[in-house]
Amino acid sequence: MDRVAIVTGAARGIGAATVRELGRAGWAVVAVDRAADDPRLPYALGTSQELRELARERVEVLQGDAASEEVLREAVAIADRAFGGLDAFVAAAGVIAGGVPLWEMPGAEVEAVLEVDLLAVVAAARVAVPALLRRPAPRDGRFIAIASSASGRGLPMLAAYCAAKAGVTGLIRGLAAELRGTGITANAVSPGSTRTPILDESARLYGLESAEAFAAQAPIERLLEPAEVASLIAWLAGPGGRGTTGAELPFDGGLSV
Repeated sequence: MDRVAIVTGAARGIGAATVRELGRAGWAVVAVDRAADDPRLPYALGTSQELRELARERVEVLQGDAASEEVLREAVAIADRAFGGLDAFVAAAGVIAGGVPLWEMPGAEVEAVLEVDLLAVVAAARVAVPALLRRPAPRDGRFIAIASSASGRGLPMLAAYCAAKAGVTGLIRGLAAELRGTGITANAVSPGSTRTPILDESARLYGLESAEAFAAQAPIERLLEPAEVASLIAWLAGPGGRGTTGAELPFDGGLSV
């Protein structure tokens, strides 16, 4: 039987790398992304072309808002129809905004950050968990959310982002407790500075010449690659991650040391 995953935020960055890594590990995947710009945000998001490039045998793509329960139910329906069910959900959709103190940040940007980075994970849990529970016992399901090293730190001019990511880790702990005895685990992965468009936007917000400036903050003294983060996500989704639940796993090059 196919192991089947849904991945949101799939058009680029960690989401796209996760789709590819799960594919290499033999998973069937439904890749979901807005694949269009958000008028509330001042930078470009992933494109429909980037999303379509993921499509191949055993990878279905769906263009839609990851914060919409209706879109997520459609993704589950595709997983059921094309692959026979759902075994893992990876909530990787994310955006960033800020660059000014919270009280000076446009309300639309605050809304976008909280909606995409936190409420979309809530929506994912509400839709995905019932689908994961439809697998017969003893089941082996996974709910994995991408948080951030910002979840446990106070970053100036990124207060809304910090709040959203801290909310994700709290959600995961509560969800893991609610999933007791079901055979389904819930975990968060908290990457540090990873070479993604979000990091490029972070550099712009801080007035840095490039995202490479963040490399010096971590003991490994380099940026992480999306594929490296994806390897941890794939491990969590696989047999090795069976004993881990309710955890926030830092993957930050030692930033939290």
